This record gives sequence, structure tokens and C-alpha cells, in this order.
Amino acid sequence: MTFDEALSYLLSLGHETLTIKLGLANTETLLSALGNPHQDFPAVQIAGTNGKGSTAAFLESICRATGIRTGLFTSPHLVSITERIKIDGKPISETEFARFTTEVRNTAERLVNAGKLETLPTFFEHMTAIALLAFRDAKVELAILETGLGGRLDSTTAAGADIVAITQIAMDHEEYLGHTLAAIAAEKAAIIRPGVTAIVAPQEPVVLDVITRRCAALSVKPRLVDPASVDNLILGLRGRHQIVNAATAVALAEALDDRGFSISREAIRKGLGNAKHPGRLEFWETTPPILFDGAHNPASARALRNYLDEFVPRPITMIFGAMRDKRLSEMGAILFPKADQLMLTEIDNPRAASIADLQKVTPLDFDRSKIWEAASVADALQIARDITPTGGLILITGSLYLVGAAQEILQRQTVQVAHTKAPH
Repeated sequence: MTFDEALSYLLSLGHETLTIKLGLANTETLLSALGNPHQDFPAVQIAGTNGKGSTAAFLESICRATGIRTGLFTSPHLVSITERIKIDGKPISETEFARFTTEVRNTAERLVNAGKLETLPTFFEHMTAIALLAFRDAKVELAILETGLGGRLDSTTAAGADIVAITQIAMDHEEYLGHTLAAIAAEKAAIIRPGVTAIVAPQEPVVLDVITRRCAALSVKPRLVDPASVDNLILGLRGRHQIVNAATAVALAEALDDRGFSISREAIRKGLGNAKHPGRLEFWETTPPILFDGAHNPASARALRNYLDEFVPRPITMIFGAMRDKRLSEMGAILFPKADQLMLTEIDNPRAASIADLQKVTPLDFDRSKIWEAASVADALQIARDITPTGGLILITGSLYLVGAAQEILQRQTVQVAHTKAPH
């Protein structure tokens, strides 16, 4: 398959968050047929509600500063699906992506035809297998795996990581994981297995209780993260909430050092300072400047609000779009008061909240004359440019899918402008 054919095939399996089939059997069967690529390298698995992607970014940067050949698997992507699979900090090529997708597809179809699988694996199960194949092919020394959803039945858990971490747990994806913090914590804590090293970020008491009981039952001694471990260190990611994520990455690095990787304090310092995580408090120096943050639940919305309160005194034009299954009223109550102009838009996604949905969750005391509507993300960007005053800032938030759509449009426009200005 070509890259475009590979992408079309994966998308034909259904949207990744609408065709979720929690369970490890399909992934284990698929990986076995592919020769168990995950057994060729050690792995770190990171689960949690908020911060797992940032923690993975910090850890990967530390490992690269150490000289460890690292594979990183994250989700979702912003612009290109290849962003999900990185080797030594760089996305794999479209050609490589197509090659591994072809191998996974052929193997999956053969398993279905032989009756070893009832149906084709899901989009995310395919992606996990593609990533692990790519890591084996690249001869990585360490794989860093961001859990997709939950933990107990997420396909990344089939990789059997020796070191696991649980970042902040909050309410999210209740339809899949449970309607209480304790239930959600239990799903995520299930990545802790006998013999693993378990790193645990600061948690609500009810969450910490679930995790510590899981550890006790398996004779695993949890390592509780101390945010003070990164005092006086410069972090490459914005926001005070990143202190905990950086400290979690440091604890993971120390666990890797204990297991034979030689990671110095200088590598930790350098890695934390050089870390990048697109779409999370990412700032573009355009006119007007743009701040991207994929805050997608109340906890991440509060982290964004805290950052805005402390560091962004200028007028804000907020472009907001989100998934309809999120806690939109809570998110709106937290974020919308910071908007001098509020642009509501609908993302091209089957889970997206409509503009009417977003209107309903706008706080009653919000000045309706400051609310704008845009039928598309492209329209939202154009209107936002027109209404943002000199010295103001455009904030794009509510979902990483919105951030990705906006960045794709802006990148395309930049290329078009550059082409127009090119000498003939």
C-alpha cells in the first residue's frame, strides 16, 4: 500500500474513539502472529487522565539526551498520523508507515480468514502493532508507550512494560471507564502487574487508595512522585502543572537507571529543558500570536485557566470546539470568562459538539454580544484574525482535534503564501 492507501485503510476501520473494543486478546493474537515485536526491547507504559503525553515527552527527551535510541508511541496526532510513532524524536516516514501498515493489515486479514480473530482489530489495535513493528525494525533500545484509554484493557498493555507510571487521574471517558474516580482509577491502576516498577504521580486520596491497594495485592512497592525533585530546573513545556509531569518523568528516568540504563543528572536537566509537546500550551509568533492548548476535560481546563490568569494579561479571542461527550458546562464555566471574544466552532469529527450544544453550555452571565459562531475551523480562524485587537492573542482550545485541524489549515496557508512569494 501507498501511504494514502494505508491511511484510508486505517480510517475505514472506524473512528478510534467510536470503535473502541477494550480487551487484550486481539492485540495479543496479532502481536504473536507478527513475531511478538515488543519482546525485542524493554518498554515504559504511561497511563492517566491528564499529563501522560507530557510525561512521555519529558522522558523521551531525557532518554535522547542520554543517547538511548528511543521509540515513542502517543495519541492522538495533530496533523499527520506519522506523528504518533517517533524514533529518536522524529516521526517515521510515510513510506515506513505504509510498509508496516501493510504488514499488519495482511497479518490481521490472514488471522480473520483462519478463524483466529472474529473481526479485524480496531484502529488503535492496528496502530499499536504498527508502532511496535516500527520500533523493532529501528532497533530501539527503549519504547515509551502512552496508554490510549484506561489501562486494564488498552492495547498498549499487551506490550508488558517493566516500568509503568500513572499520571493525574480525573473524571473523563466515563462511558468506558466508570462514573466514579475510584472506578476510573481501578481501570488505570491495572497496568500495575507483579514485578513491575510502578511510578505514581500525586493523586486525590480516593485515587491513591485504589492504586496503593492494587500495589499491595501484587507485592509491588509504589514510588510516589515528589514534585520538589525538579525544583530549580528549567522545563521546556509551559505551565505550572508541568512540574508534576516533569517530576514523574524524572522518577521514570531513575527507575530506568536502576534497571541498567545510565542516566545522569545532566541528561535529566538537559532533557527536561529541551522537551517539546505540540498542542499543549504551544505558542506561535504569528500576527496575531496564537496559543494552542488541547484542554479537553475540566482538570486540563483548570490548568489552562491557571496559566492564563498568571501569564496572559492581553485580550484573548478564544476559539473553542470540543467533543459532545465531554463535561462541556464545567469546561465553559472555567474557560469562557477569560475570553474577550468567544468563537464557537464545530470540528469535523463524528463526536463533535455542535455550535448549538456549545451555546447551551455558555454561562448565562457571559456577554452574548461577545459570542461569535463559525461553521468551520477555517472560518473561525479568519474571523478571529479580524476581531482580535492589536496586542491581543488567539487561543485555540477545547480539544486536540480542534488544535490539529487549526494547525493543518495554518500550515497549508503558510505554504501557499510562501509559494505565492517565491520568485518566478
